[in-house]
Amino acid sequence: MSFSAMEYQQRIRKTKERMAAKGVEVLLITDPANMNYLSGYDGWSFYVHQMLIVIGDEDQPIWVGRTMDANAAKLTTWLYTDNIIPYPDIYVQSDVLHPMDFVADILKQIGQEKRSIGVEMENYYFTAKCYEQLKKGLPNAKFQDATLLVNWARIVKSDQEIEYMKRAALFVENAMADGIKMINEGVRECDVAAKILHTQVSGTAEYGGDYPAIMPLLPSGEKTSTPHLTWTDARYKQGDSVILELAGCYKRYHSPLARTVHIGRPNENLKALSEITVEGLNECLAIIKPGVALEEVEETWRKSIAKSGYLKESRIGYSMGLNYPPDWGEHTASIRKGDKTILQPNMTFHLIPGMWYEKSGFEVSESFRVTETGCETFADMPRELHIKDDVLLGYQAPVKEVQQKYADLF
Repeated sequence: MSFSAMEYQQRIRKTKERMAAKGVEVLLITDPANMNYLSGYDGWSFYVHQMLIVIGDEDQPIWVGRTMDANAAKLTTWLYTDNIIPYPDIYVQSDVLHPMDFVADILKQIGQEKRSIGVEMENYYFTAKCYEQLKKGLPNAKFQDATLLVNWARIVKSDQEIEYMKRAALFVENAMADGIKMINEGVRECDVAAKILHTQVSGTAEYGGDYPAIMPLLPSGEKTSTPHLTWTDARYKQGDSVILELAGCYKRYHSPLARTVHIGRPNENLKALSEITVEGLNECLAIIKPGVALEEVEETWRKSIAKSGYLKESRIGYSMGLNYPPDWGEHTASIRKGDKTILQPNMTFHLIPGMWYEKSGFEVSESFRVTETGCETFADMPRELHIKDDVLLGYQAPVKEVQQKYADLF
């Protein structure tokens, strides 16, 4: 297990308090991150239906999943063997039977069929068919939306969770440095991605890496006008910018990081945009501390870039940590206008004020935790535009800083 049984029990208690506040007696969890958070379950089995059942007046949750995955539950969770209930393979991708029929039968057998049942309605892993079959199988239950109930319980991290994210940050520092070092004219995008993936998974000599919830995002050239592109087999050209958005991952805990590289001397517009974006990010980090509302952080950013005539409509960050594909975000608090979430120690966020325009863009980000007096970034790497140019004309100060810390990158 990644944590002590005591920590899992504390998480269960916290979840049950939230259940009671919403009038939920039975909580059906299908988000694999929430399943992991409460039970420790960790397997690449979320492509079939699986569930963790939390009952308000029972000590331990119940894991329900495919028979061939039951041993994974025995190996990775703190649950009693009797609380691990597999369904046979005849329920897998069948036109006749559905795993939620099996779940409904289990709930009836243990006397839960007339209770208030919470389900994660807004969830990648809970389908319309799941909901329909549960309602059909449990006609006397009262269903309600319990989306994000556990996600919000996860927003303040334990010290052990923070330690895992710090280890993940070492992985992303190395992966980012390897990516920046390899990017150059004539190099294939896919080869850079392969190097980054190798470094992410290799980790360090002390700790091995896990697979991240998002593949390396590596838009280049005009594709830097949009953030969520991966890679192709194209070769980088002189004058290309390349955005790298990556994460280290350790025991499913992430530390994301974004930086931008330019091959050759950047034009004045890109130089200015990079400086304005970094300045705004720095100003945001400077005001973060317990008691500050997230909308105040976004307002600081908005005012900073407005001085130079810039405007950004989208959010600039979000709570993150434990997760599975396709996302490392927790889907709870966002750094944006109107979000009144108050920062507390050991909350963790990815602050990513990316700037994208019609044919180009610039990204820089930091993952951070809120401390007792301010904030601490997980990774340590220069934020300025990284320039791959032998002459290094026209942009000496940031390059000098990069050279001093990462002399082998250029």
